[in-house]
Amino acid sequence: MSKKISFHELSRLDDAQRALLLQRVEGDLEPVFAMVQPIIDAVKVEGDAALARFANKFDNSPVRPDEIAASEDDFDAAFDAVDDEMIEVLEFCCDNVRRFHQAQMPQQMWMKEMHPGVFAGEKLEPIEKVACYVPRGKGSFPSVVMMTAIPAVVAGVKKPVIITPPGPDGKIDAATLVAARMAGVEKVYKGGGAQGVAAVAFGTQTVPSCHKIVGPGSPFVVAAKKLLSDQIDPGPPAGPSESIILADETANGQVAALDLLIESEHGPDSSAWLVTNSRKVAEDAIKAIPGYWGEMSTQRVEFSSTVLCGERGGVILADDMDEAIAFVNDYAPEHLQIHAKSPYDYLGAIKNAGEILLGEHTPVSIGNFTLGPNAVLPTNAAAMTRSPLGVHDYMKIISIGHVTKKGYDLLSPYANKFARYEGFDAHANAVSEMRDKAFSRK
Repeated sequence: MSKKISFHELSRLDDAQRALLLQRVEGDLEPVFAMVQPIIDAVKVEGDAALARFANKFDNSPVRPDEIAASEDDFDAAFDAVDDEMIEVLEFCCDNVRRFHQAQMPQQMWMKEMHPGVFAGEKLEPIEKVACYVPRGKGSFPSVVMMTAIPAVVAGVKKPVIITPPGPDGKIDAATLVAARMAGVEKVYKGGGAQGVAAVAFGTQTVPSCHKIVGPGSPFVVAAKKLLSDQIDPGPPAGPSESIILADETANGQVAALDLLIESEHGPDSSAWLVTNSRKVAEDAIKAIPGYWGEMSTQRVEFSSTVLCGERGGVILADDMDEAIAFVNDYAPEHLQIHAKSPYDYLGAIKNAGEILLGEHTPVSIGNFTLGPNAVLPTNAAAMTRSPLGVHDYMKIISIGHVTKKGYDLLSPYANKFARYEGFDAHANAVSEMRDKAFSRK
């Protein structure tokens, strides 16, 4: 491997150079919008025929318009195709994810007496129809089925569906179908990229229209979600994978390098940084990476090296941990793992991250597959304001209020004054003596 790992020293960068390190591929979607819009338009007009045509064109998948939905035979064949050991793995991991999200479930309804006779609260209701987008282009992702479909079922979504790209054989990935059944989802459809998003936004002859779509995807998926946001709730932002490995001087550089490679292998549009205050950790990591590439497939090495030797990945050396943590908070990574003998020492200082994995025995692989918390996380610095996918994303809150006559007598003068100030006559009249007169009339 002749490529050189990107290396930056924060103290030597000016503001513009530092800003470049914070950029992700989804930061500029303008060129993608132009490519995505015709796809959306075609699906809106043609439905299943467009899905089949785009499956042939973009996924090299021989899908016919009458084959968009996974059949019972497809599910049966999937269970036959997945070996017993993988079935056991899926069952174990699905159980962990389910238990975490069951514990995450909020109180279904609450009411509080604000004043005597004045009650206010909230009622939670599941969204009726939610689509879970499960990517496939750079691999198969039954893990995404677990992370998107299980919380949907736990939250009580009545009609959860999965939309996912077909493979070169025209079929849906077998483990994806198995995971769907384990999650409790019966309906799975073939549709990748922008066409898949458009299908669940508008509905086709086969695919139902949904109220919301969740799940990670390529810039084409992200762009389609943005363009269709007036048609379907695009859910939390989840674009190409990104991570930061934060390591102090007590870290093992070779182990940190092993974990740095995890998100870098997703694809050339990923981002992955090792940020450390230790030159030795940085140098040890850089030296170790080529050897690890030797244990990976050609495609994964190509993806990883493109990221780590390019503008959106590599190794960053900070003068101290305060400078390193400041960079992490500005970056707001999807995945953050802290390599340190005492990782909890830094936990309080981390303000922006989709997830924080503590210690050298908690790699992103554990978080992605087996730990339990959701691994569909906000990307492109959205972790500054957004949270990981969870049961709350499949529910909506309805406010509740109840006021007795005693409570009304307390609140109405305040409401009347407010309404008069804002110039709303009917508002004011409804909380005036006119109401008492209306009650007195028979």
